[in-house]
Amino acid sequence: MIYYLLMPLGGVFNVFRYITFRGACAMVTSLSLCYMVYPAFIQWMRRRKMEQIIRTDGPQEHLESKVGTPTMGGAVFHLGIALTTILWARVDEPRVWMVLIVTLGYALIGFVDDWKKVMERSSDGLAGRWKLFWQTLIGAGVLGWAYHTGLMDAQFHVPFLKHAVIDFGALWTGAPAWLGWGYVALGVFVLVGASNAVNLTDGLDGLAIGSTITSAGTFAVLAYLAGHLEFATYLNIPHVDGAGELSIYALAMVGGGLGFLWYNCYPAQLFMGDVGSLGLGGGLGMLAVLTKHELLLALVGGIFVLETVSVMIQVFVYKRFKKRVFLMAPIHHHYEKQGWSEPKIIVRFWIISVLLALVALSTLKLR
Repeated sequence: MIYYLLMPLGGVFNVFRYITFRGACAMVTSLSLCYMVYPAFIQWMRRRKMEQIIRTDGPQEHLESKVGTPTMGGAVFHLGIALTTILWARVDEPRVWMVLIVTLGYALIGFVDDWKKVMERSSDGLAGRWKLFWQTLIGAGVLGWAYHTGLMDAQFHVPFLKHAVIDFGALWTGAPAWLGWGYVALGVFVLVGASNAVNLTDGLDGLAIGSTITSAGTFAVLAYLAGHLEFATYLNIPHVDGAGELSIYALAMVGGGLGFLWYNCYPAQLFMGDVGSLGLGGGLGMLAVLTKHELLLALVGGIFVLETVSVMIQVFVYKRFKKRVFLMAPIHHHYEKQGWSEPKIIVRFWIISVLLALVALSTLKLR
């Protein structure tokens, strides 16, 4: 929005034409908003007893140390991210609105889940099947509209390889055009998977948001490169016209995440809740789909993948053989059970997240 207010003035205000400048402003704005709002929000939530309901089947230490901590902190940083993105991005770019709709839509699902937990004083919340239903519906609606209007094609780009493209709309000569909707289905799978993966990771103070900050920062770079024709051509990555504006959203997520982490680092004064984790995962998923880096998300967000796979392995093996692979899943609880302190697990997972982000960026030259 500021772009349209100041750009016509010319002169020194021409700096607002640069995505890098507006992205940096977005990160600082989002961080500042969250940092200033959270103290009052935490006190307000405490007065109303809006506390995180700790699962009784989780680590015993959590029942002793985390009871009474306010929840739903994700509502603040999602509003901050949305307002900041609208303020600094070009609002005539439809991809900006697409990513915001999915982020806020998924956050709303998480809010309903958190609200039920708090009001009913239970860790059950919204049934899993309803979460998946609404996540799928929102994702399919947004991506389906984009594909129908021609804003998004059906090409799936394989990373690490030059010119390796799978066109869902033309898998073979004479293939029916409706096969292109298979790419929409793939995109929805990425959104739902990323959203729930971040949700599973949100079990220790600062673990999920720290890994999200790293992933969002990486996709800020990828979005900028994808939206820049010369860089995209040089690196042999898909050029997506207008994708550069998504880097402003990604940097707003970084800023909001840092503002939240100030109060969520161990020992946490506030939890993000499902309203935070589901929205963050949906936002990262949209960044991956809209920049044509779906597979790279699995590398960038390797911590989220690790957490999800650990749960899948645990459930499968237990149902099949009545044995446990891990002492407890997700895997961060396994290390807790082994005696690792919570800060040690968090920092080591952050280190892995940073390394994975660097590896992901370095692979751009492999093409």
